[in-house]
Amino acid sequence: MMVKKYIKFFENIQKSTSLKEYEEIFHPKVKFKDPFHDVEGLQKLYEIFQAMYKKLDDPKFTVIEAVDQKNVAYLKWKFTFRFKKDQQQNSFEGVSRVEFDLNGKAISHIDYWDSAENLYEKIPLLSFFMRFLKRKIAS
Repeated sequence: MMVKKYIKFFENIQKSTSLKEYEEIFHPKVKFKDPFHDVEGLQKLYEIFQAMYKKLDDPKFTVIEAVDQKNVAYLKWKFTFRFKKDQQQNSFEGVSRVEFDLNGKAISHIDYWDSAENLYEKIPLLSFFMRFLKRKIAS
């Protein structure tokens, strides 16, 4: 049940989603980690998601698959977005490991996705450098 509520939250999250709504889903001392962040605490998590809306247009998560076992869930998701002032829609997939406390609130959310392939290679100047590095490593 808690996993369904969690998925619904993430698939419907918006810039206007209030801190109070986050409090219904996350433990006050939630740990959040992804390739760019490693924070603890609800306020810091909230700030990360609010910053996402300042940097990207139309960010959206869609959960493709969920595996729920006891107090841990693995969510495979697709993230779609546009860079600011860019009309091209981008997307990539990742996996989140979410652990829930006894009250059904997320105490840990750890994302696994490839930041180099999914973001750096989409930025014009960096994409050239990343492709060059990949060729060098592969040869």
